[in-house]
Amino acid sequence: MTLLGRAEGPALTVRAVCRAAELTERYFYESFSDRDTFVRAVYDDVCARAMSALTTAATPRDAVERFVALMVDDPTRGRVLLLAPESEPVLTRSGAEWMPNFIGLLQRKLTRIADPVRQAMVATSLIGALTALFSAYLDDRLPASREQFIDYCVDMLVGRAGSF
Repeated sequence: MTLLGRAEGPALTVRAVCRAAELTERYFYESFSDRDTFVRAVYDDVCARAMSALTTAATPRDAVERFVALMVDDPTRGRVLLLAPESEPVLTRSGAEWMPNFIGLLQRKLTRIADPVRQAMVATSLIGALTALFSAYLDDRLPASREQFIDYCVDMLVGRAGSF
């Protein structure tokens, strides 16, 4: 995960992975058919952890705080989820495969919105906005404090979902 989520961008080769893990290439290829399979496995693991944290959240604030703890407290993980797909072509497809899961999870939480079409549009737009916010925050493009950031994300979720 460290090689894929570097602040300078991914620097991931099979050789670099083996060096970091202190393994031979033979062991690498016993688990993964190639570099792209490894990259997808790392990305899928991070997505599954994020989904697990969000699924068990009781409130919007709890969800945001859990996601911040997972992605901001460990910025390597956050960069893998949110920034690596921009520079890793193999993750473009993986990201597109995971996105409906995150949208669906949020959509199921939007119980105040009766119309399922509107529910889907609100969930999709909120996931897009949150993705942009977290990406900018991880990339140090938002000068907000942690509390300001969490409060804003919660306000956006509650405000948008509650406006129907």
